[in-house]
Amino acid sequence: MKDTRRQFLKTTVLATSVVSIVPRHVLGGPGQKAPGEKLNLAGVGVGGMGQSNLRACSGENIVALCDVDAGYAAKTFAEYPKARVHRDFREMLETQKDIEAVIVATPDHSHAVIALAAMRAGKHVYVQKPMTYSVHEARVLTEAAREYKVASQMGNQGHSGDGTRLVCEWIGAGAIGPVREVHVWTNRPVWPQGIEVERPKEMPAVPAGLDWDLWLGPAPYRPYHPAYVPGTWRAWCDFGTGSLGDLGCHLLDAPFWALKLKCPVSVEGCISTYWHGLWKKTEPRNENFPRSTVVRYRFPARDDWPAVSLTWWDGGIMPPRPAGLAADEPLGDSDGGVIFVGEKGVLICGCYGLNPRVFPEDLMRELPRTPQKIARIPGGLVGHEKDWVRACKGGQPASSNFDYAGPLSEMVLMGNLAVRFPNRQLLWDGDKMKVTNDAAANAQVQRAYREGWTL
Repeated sequence: MKDTRRQFLKTTVLATSVVSIVPRHVLGGPGQKAPGEKLNLAGVGVGGMGQSNLRACSGENIVALCDVDAGYAAKTFAEYPKARVHRDFREMLETQKDIEAVIVATPDHSHAVIALAAMRAGKHVYVQKPMTYSVHEARVLTEAAREYKVASQMGNQGHSGDGTRLVCEWIGAGAIGPVREVHVWTNRPVWPQGIEVERPKEMPAVPAGLDWDLWLGPAPYRPYHPAYVPGTWRAWCDFGTGSLGDLGCHLLDAPFWALKLKCPVSVEGCISTYWHGLWKKTEPRNENFPRSTVVRYRFPARDDWPAVSLTWWDGGIMPPRPAGLAADEPLGDSDGGVIFVGEKGVLICGCYGLNPRVFPEDLMRELPRTPQKIARIPGGLVGHEKDWVRACKGGQPASSNFDYAGPLSEMVLMGNLAVRFPNRQLLWDGDKMKVTNDAAANAQVQRAYREGWTL
């Protein structure tokens, strides 16, 4: 991850960093660790983003490392020579009893089965975004964190940043008036996607050190091919969650939080590539996510908040430039941006809520008077993992614990469901977790697992 994507909000003159007062109950007690005690941590999926998550927790005891690809994870294994190394997370949880908390940073399709197994074993969990592969899995993990009373956190570090908090405070204070329209865009995909609709037919040998069957986990079996690993799995619908899954939990976080959004009432996807079978009036095979998508969400009115139309843009397709905005005014940053269209003005921020600004400028000049109502997280974006560690030791719930991250992930993944069934409006009953007007789409709310795998 680029350093600039994990920095404090620096460029906005209004940004401030406030260290929260540590509550008395985190100082230790029966069944709790005091802040000075080290947490016994395990990492599952440690060759990629998991390596960064572990480093952010390096002040704790890294006691176990688990990865199905010994070659890809070799550098991380070497970094923590005292940690026990495992290949199968189930064997790790069963045999290594000193583990207190688990970081899950595997490909998206296996997040839920690993995180749920850890929670059932009484372990606190940090799960990379998106929290799960399917909408149903997100609801299950949310309820499980409550049931097993464990500390949880999703890896959308912008939720710990000052920028997203400023956005919430400005919107809440009415800086741009009521918001009924939001546009969110990203530069993703930055990996090959939307090129091939058929899976590779070649069957090369599985590399030494990779347990392909374990890598597949709950996904349907298919022969190994380098088109899937180590990084391009995001493009394949059996394993990844595409552009929305990669950046949605970062970019959609600010509007979801600031506008107090809950379940959408409808979602509609438009795509740049027609999947195999679509023209034959059969269900698409959904092998590979399309190159570009536009997803339209509709949210109902909430208390005093008006109904909202939110549109997601990716793959090089950009939202319309707000009226009156200078032609050279950026609509975010290199990873994407969020545009809130209010009755009085426009608020624009980058990925992770970074660098928010309000237009026209006279509204921006009024913002120093906005009261700070949301406590800041020590370290901001780069303190996201430590925020979870404090929660594991009995502190306040982590900023993006599953009570928040679960509903956000459901919203993100509903967009992917619309992408799989494009050019039709899916009507969504969030309480019942049901697509009410499309049986085929509703059947995909809960994925089928390969034999031998269950939640």
